[in-house]
Order: sequence, then C-alpha cells, then structure tokens
Amino acid sequence: LDWWQADRYCEQRFAQLLFEPQDSEQGSFSKLLQSHHIRGSVWLKERDSVLHKTKRRRGHTVPVLVFRDKTDTKYVKVLSDFPALPAVTACAHLQWDTRTQEIATIFSYAVPAFINEFQLRGFVDEEGFVRFALIVHGHHSPYLPVFRADGQWHHFCVTWQRENGTWAIYADGKKRASASGLCSVGPSAPQAIFGQGTFIIGQDQDSLGGTFRAKESFSGNITDLHIWQKVLGAEQIEKVRSCWVVEQDLVFGWSSNALEVESTVQAVTVQLLCPGPVEECRVLEVGSRGFSYASCLQTLPFICCYSKDAYWQLKRAQLESSHSLASRVNTLAVRTVIPDSVFTSDVQDMNLSVALDALDVLATVLREGEMPTLEPSDLLAVLQLLKQVSDIEVQEGDELEMLEQLGQSYIKITELILEEQNIGTWSSISQVIRGPMAVVELCDRMVSLLVPLLTADRTKITIQHGNVGLHRVTVKNMWFGYGSLQRCLSSTGTSAVAQDAAASDGGQKYLSTTVGTAVISSALLSGSQEISTAVRYRLQHRVQKVISMFSLFLLHVSPDAGGMWSTAGCSVMMSLPDSTACFCNHTTNFAILLQVYEMQRTTKEEFTLQTLTFIGCGVSFCALTVTFILFLVVRVPKSERTTVHKNLIFALAAAEALLMFSELAKANQALCFMVTAFLHLFFMAAFSWMLVEGLLLWSKVVAVNMSEDRRMKFYYVTGWGLPVLVVGVTLATSFNKYVAANHCWLNVQTNVIWAFVGPVLFILAVNTFVLLRVVTVTVASARRRSKMLTPNSSLESQIGTQIWATAKPVLVLLPVLGLTWVCGVLVHLSIVWAYVFIVLNSLQGLYIFLVYAIYNSEVRNAIQRMKDKKKA
Repeated sequence: LDWWQADRYCEQRFAQLLFEPQDSEQGSFSKLLQSHHIRGSVWLKERDSVLHKTKRRRGHTVPVLVFRDKTDTKYVKVLSDFPALPAVTACAHLQWDTRTQEIATIFSYAVPAFINEFQLRGFVDEEGFVRFALIVHGHHSPYLPVFRADGQWHHFCVTWQRENGTWAIYADGKKRASASGLCSVGPSAPQAIFGQGTFIIGQDQDSLGGTFRAKESFSGNITDLHIWQKVLGAEQIEKVRSCWVVEQDLVFGWSSNALEVESTVQAVTVQLLCPGPVEECRVLEVGSRGFSYASCLQTLPFICCYSKDAYWQLKRAQLESSHSLASRVNTLAVRTVIPDSVFTSDVQDMNLSVALDALDVLATVLREGEMPTLEPSDLLAVLQLLKQVSDIEVQEGDELEMLEQLGQSYIKITELILEEQNIGTWSSISQVIRGPMAVVELCDRMVSLLVPLLTADRTKITIQHGNVGLHRVTVKNMWFGYGSLQRCLSSTGTSAVAQDAAASDGGQKYLSTTVGTAVISSALLSGSQEISTAVRYRLQHRVQKVISMFSLFLLHVSPDAGGMWSTAGCSVMMSLPDSTACFCNHTTNFAILLQVYEMQRTTKEEFTLQTLTFIGCGVSFCALTVTFILFLVVRVPKSERTTVHKNLIFALAAAEALLMFSELAKANQALCFMVTAFLHLFFMAAFSWMLVEGLLLWSKVVAVNMSEDRRMKFYYVTGWGLPVLVVGVTLATSFNKYVAANHCWLNVQTNVIWAFVGPVLFILAVNTFVLLRVVTVTVASARRRSKMLTPNSSLESQIGTQIWATAKPVLVLLPVLGLTWVCGVLVHLSIVWAYVFIVLNSLQGLYIFLVYAIYNSEVRNAIQRMKDKKKA
C-alpha cells in the first residue's frame, strides 16, 4: 500500500506502522522480512509522529495577483520564451470571484498564426460549481464542473498532448474531466502548440497581446502558475498541489521577476498552507539495513507493530469476549459489520451508504439498553468501526442529506460509548487506547467530511447528542460537554499534573485536579485544508466553594497516544469565578484544569460555629415565640402592620426551630428530605414576609396607591403563595438533586440552591432600596420639623437631629427587612465574617422581640390597659 493507506491499515487494527528499529532489532527484522520473501524497501514511521496528522502540511510564501472586478485593462504578461509544445501542463492556485457568473479567461496564449492557440476559460453555473473549458488550436472542450464556487483557494492543472488531442483537467488533486480529440484534423494534424507566443494572465487576447474585453476578463486571485512541456502524471500533480516544484521540462516557474504586471493589478505576498502529503516518507532498505526516503504515493510492503502490553490486552479482550454485540449487530444488518477479531478483520474502504447503514444498526443495538456496560472487545469493535467511517471519502454526487445523517449517527454513537458506566471498560483497554481522547481525534476527522454541507445559503452546521456535539462555520469547532469525556479524563492522568502546586497552605486543603470545563477542539479551515492561526476563547466552569485555578491546555495527539497536558503557547487573559479566558498561538484541543481546594476549618472553629448557631437560634426562637404570644394575648389593636409582623414572626420561628434540629434528621434520608423541603418553605416565607414589610413601609411612608383590603390579599399571596410556588416548582424539576450530601439543606453543588438564593437576593435588593428611600424621606421630614420648631437651634443640634433621624429607621428596620443576611455574601472571605453572620442572624428573633414587643408603644399600651382593667 502507499504510506497513507499503510498507516491507516495499522491504525484501524490498533497498531502502529513500524518505527525506525534500533541497531539491536535490525537483525530480527531482517529475518522476519526475509521469511516473508520481502526485498527492497518497507515503510517506516518517524519518531516525531506523535503529533503527525493524517496529511502533513507546510507553509508556502508566494506572490499573489489580485484582479479586482472585471475590466478591459487589468492583465499580467508572462516574460518567457515558449518553445513549441507537443505536450503541455499548466497548474496554479486560484481563488474565484463568486460575485459574477459571466465567462472569465484565466489565461490565454496567442501566436501570430492563431490567436486562440491555448486558453483556459471558466464560469460559475447555477448549481454553484466553477466549470472549466480548454481551448487548443481554436478547438473548444465542453464546460465541465471542477470545483465549488465557495470563494476558497483551489488548485487546478490542465494537461494536453498532441497524440489524439488527449486532455485532462484536475482540481484539488483529483481528475475532474478528460477526453481526446482536442486537436486539428486533416493531413497536417496533429500539430504541437506553436512556440514564441504571448502568454497573458487574466484576459482573452483578441489580437496578439491586446484587444481585451471586460466581459471575458478574470476576476479573483491567482498564484503559483507553472507550465511544463510535458503531461504530468497523477503523482507529480499531487506533488505540485503540495507546493513542490517538478523541475524537469519546466518552461515557466512562478516568479515576480518573470511577470509584467499592469499598474492596476495588485500583487501581494501570501502564505499558503499547502495540502499533503509530503513528497517523501521514510523507508527501511531490507538488504542493506539502511534508511532512505521514497515517494509517499508508492506502494510498498509494511509492518504493523504492537507494544507487548497492548497486544496481550487485545488478545485477552478477544478471548474473554462473549461476541454478543457483534452477533446482534451483524444479525440486524444481515452482513458482517463487526468482525469477530480486530486482528483478522479485513478493513474495507466504505462508501457513504454502507457507513450510514452500519452506524444506524450499531446505534440501534447500543440504545436498546440490554447491554448497560460494554465489554472491552465491544468498545474496541465500535472504535474500529468509527475509524473506518472517519476515513471514507465523500464522492461527487453523494447525497448531502445522507452525509448529515452520517454525522448525526456518528455523534450519537460517540455519546453512547462515553457514558459513565463504561469508565471501567476504558480503563481495561488503557494500553490499546490510551484514554478517550481517541474519540476526540476521530470526531475531528469526521467533521472534515461534512465540508460539502456548507454552502452560501447554509453557513453553519450544528450536530449534538447528549454531551457531545460539533458546530462549524468557517471554523471547525467541537465540544465534549462537562460530564462526558471529563469523567474518564479526570480519572486518569490529571493526578500527576503540577504536584508542586498541590500542597496545602494551612487554610485550604488540596482535594484534586479535575477537568473543569468542556473539552473543545478548534481548527480554522480554508476549504477542507487546515490553516494554523491564533485563537482567543473563554470556557465556562463550575463555581467551586474555594478554588485555585491554573489553566492547562490539551495538545493535539494521536488517538492511541492518549492525552497529555501542556501550557505551551497559551496564556490566561482573564480569570473569573465561573469562567476563564485564554489566548493560544495555535489551534488544537483545549480544556481548563481546576485544582480544587476545600476551605479548611479547625475542629475548634467548627465546634464554636455550631455552638453559636444553636445558642443563637435557641434565643431567637424563644424571643420570637414570646413576641408572637404577646401579639395574640395582649390584644394589640388589629392593623396591617401587626398582621404582617405576626406572619413574619411565625415563619421565622418555624424556620429557626427546624434549623436547630435539622442535624438530627441526617441519618434518615426520607426525614432529611422533608426537613429540607420545610426549611426551604419557611425560610422562603420568612423572606417573602420581609419583602411584604418593605412594601408596607413603602406604602406608608412614600406612596399610597391601593386600598387596605386589596393590599392584605396581595400581601398574603406574596408572603405564603410565592414560597409554596417556588418550593413546588423546585421539587418538580429537581427532585433527585434537591438535598445536599452531608446536610439537610439544598444541594449547593447543583443549580437547586438558586431556588433559594435567587429570590433572597432579589428581596434584599428591593428592601435595600426601600430602606434608602425611607431614610431619605425621614431625614427630610426631620429637617423641616427642626426648622419649624427650633429655627434658632445651633448647627451641632441640627446635625445631631439628622443623625438620629438617619440611625433610628436603620436600627428599627434592619431586622425585619432581612438586610443582615447581606453578610452571608462575605462568609467565604474569612472566618470572622462567619461569626458576624451567625451572630447577626441568630439574634434576629431577639432583636425583633426588643424592638417590636418591649419598646413597641402599642404593645406597652395594650399591657397597661390590661393592668388598669384588672385593677378596676
């Protein structure tokens, strides 16, 4: 096989092409080859091929001619003496202007005896293809489609020879059209193309070297034009497409010095990324035991090699296999889709239809759910099939709808084999496939097959199944969502990363290094060819309690080599609690690793915090209970304010009581769930009534716009209806993720916690605004009253009055508006804030008792009336 086919053959069998053998190994290799009667050369893989792509590319800096718009003035003349050409090949890189569908002349060669001696013309048809026609001696070939009019760079070659007038047109390395008969007929025929003519790029010559017409001119960019006085073979054309110059029989080589450029034609220097393959690949000379290079397109013998560990792991997987997956898939497909052994399988090239049928059958069997965990042999068989499918070539005329279905099925199977229950299976074949990054590599190849789906009308493709998907515009992007690939990656390989950074600093305890984001793969494409470019990106990650982040980026590696982490060429631009923005000078596979730290408190600190909480909650509960009884017993005159106070006190007392004894419910899962739900309900109710306190205050002090009866109905709906709704919706949507692992409270590791934090933050924001507005009104009122009652008072007296006017509403309203809970935002910064938060909120009930019972004039008056009545 040729080098590319040989490399693919070995890869599909989970082996590698033979590396350059060591001196001690050469004797045994020679004996092995001689026993198989192999002489001459065998293919080798070079040692640096861990980063080797299927088709290696190299940069090629060339001058490009820019023909802006169709005019009758722009032209470029080739300053070269052309001999008579019994055969000719002309090749160039071309970027077609898609704005016009008129005929354009790429080049024209004229001689005094014949103006249309040798010419190439083209136009864009209604289906979006550029069609070429070749003219020789005035004889015109038909216009035939050669490449898509997509505005990208394309390579073309045209060949002609005198014998039978045989001609051919190649585009992007493939023969698009060929025929014979493009020559003169008669006694003097066939004739060579005459020499000593004028070669013009971008115009049709209606007279020797001139008389151009705008409607037949070329619009676009052209570079790297070469002309030979012979017909190049397919192998040589592939070399030329890869930017290698074939020197033999070259008549004209691309050079700025050999061109006469009209002043309005712009010449710019551009670096093209040439397509592969490279010209030569490494070979071992069997007889001489030496090493040399040969054209990669030659067909030579080759050897596939396994490491011993990988080989025995493969053998063990085959021996222990029940072959249930293979038999079910093959039975359903009524043919052999999955072979019995990866060693003996005859891996055939697939076409689109066969590949789609195979993936559909496999997806059906995997989805049935009768095989919850894949066997090692099953996983290897699936990967082998995915490798085969990713290597298919899409042919002209293939149905695009079928191609998209292939992408859907491919991603679907990828998601199924990355399910959590298969982590153990991945580990059991770790010597054969070093981690699930093999799937990323395979998907990357698969994405490239979808190029024909991109058109002027459809500029992007999105395919997603579960946590795996791809998205493509001009850039090829893939992502493997958090929780899919990460489970396998985090379990292998990351523990050894940056161990020096993983020491405890006393206040924090190092837990682990994990893949904290989706894994994304990014590549910029020109047509189907990859271009190297810098990239900026931002990856979102989960917010940890305390994390110390450092960013590591996953380098592109071969599927069998697994993944390795490196920061090479990448730097952090911005780091936020929930995301990190980075810049890399290359495109590859990226992820961000998080070193996770847990806030470490001493046993003494934990005990102190728990004791303070219990004592504070106990005092608060007793104070709230006494206040509630006082409101009921002493017959405080009924009003909106006392009704709202009673509801707030009841909700807060119930929440405090549950909180004190919630730790006792941890042992019973069902009881803990109920306690969590009621804690959620009563704390939400407490905050809802704090919101009502704020709304009531606003209506009394700032604006009155609703009757008292209607207000109370609205207050009850807000105070009790809203909490019931929030808790009900949360339970309905997140029943299995509702309770935390170690406490009877909402799960802070999921989004469930926002069912409490979100409404609380909103209420605190509203009440803060209400407090500021009330303070403003109170201070203004105090200032006016001071001026009316004591107009001649001193400045110090006025300032003191205003300070008290500010402090009094703040002190009175802070507990009922819940603004002491703002301290909770600062708890993670220091243990001091934890103490402040617990003290302020545990004593909230005592504060309410003092302000709204002991120092409440209505309560005191009611008690005095009871005393007077008793005395009477």
